[in-house]
Amino acid sequence: MAHSGAGACIPVLLYHAVMDDPPDWIAEFTVTPRQFAAQLDAIAASGRTPVTVGTLVDGLTGDGGVLPPRPVVLTFDDGFADLPGPTAETLAGRGMPATAYLTTGAITPGGSSLLPPAPMMTLSRAPLLEHYGMEVGAHTLTHPQLDTLPPTALRRELDEPKAALEDVLGHEVGHLAYPHGYNSRAVRRAAAAAGYVSAAAVRHALSSQRDETYRIARLIVRRGHTALDVEAWMEGRGAPVAPFPDSLPTLGWRLYRRARAAVKGPVFAG
Repeated sequence: MAHSGAGACIPVLLYHAVMDDPPDWIAEFTVTPRQFAAQLDAIAASGRTPVTVGTLVDGLTGDGGVLPPRPVVLTFDDGFADLPGPTAETLAGRGMPATAYLTTGAITPGGSSLLPPAPMMTLSRAPLLEHYGMEVGAHTLTHPQLDTLPPTALRRELDEPKAALEDVLGHEVGHLAYPHGYNSRAVRRAAAAAGYVSAAAVRHALSSQRDETYRIARLIVRRGHTALDVEAWMEGRGAPVAPFPDSLPTLGWRLYRRARAAVKGPVFAG
């Protein structure tokens, strides 16, 4: 695959749960605590400097932020139960900041989401993430495929989690992650209109200084990935480098999902 030098690319890793015995539906995207520690060792040994998404975006947009020479970003989606406990403690113990994107419907008592059952943190623990040095962003209300929603439903998925997180944290929340990375030009415009200053996609690619702030490329860490895979990403190998246009298969898949959602209603993004 195409790649650029290690200094030009910016690995943005996407983690989900860090646990030994995850539910089947999220197992493919779960790493064990032992794997996680080995991967963090590989990141530390690479000489890269972990930064939050906010720091990355400040560097991309030139808003007064200066990125270190070789940055890396660690992100965590959904809000699994390990996050405000052992996972945040492990990161803090290594002095590694990170960004957590929370699905508020899944972590609010009495709330609902499209995520299947799993051990989740609660919304009231979001301030604890900040205590450990993690930045908190939104990952929608119910975790739908955003690019299949009508405008009113899309606005609700963007507005409500932002307000809920700002209420519990006491400050503005400016960063969003699209569930499963699904987005479109309309979704990106809606994210900006809702007040987000950035949004993370997936793209299975390395980010870069030229990446799009409303479609930040990330690499999903799967259970089969090893410390050697992480080492390759830190060196700028093993994945394409964003930005690049959507492929024809991606566009075709979006059209199919939209047609299906028009018949069946909102679908879990996963």
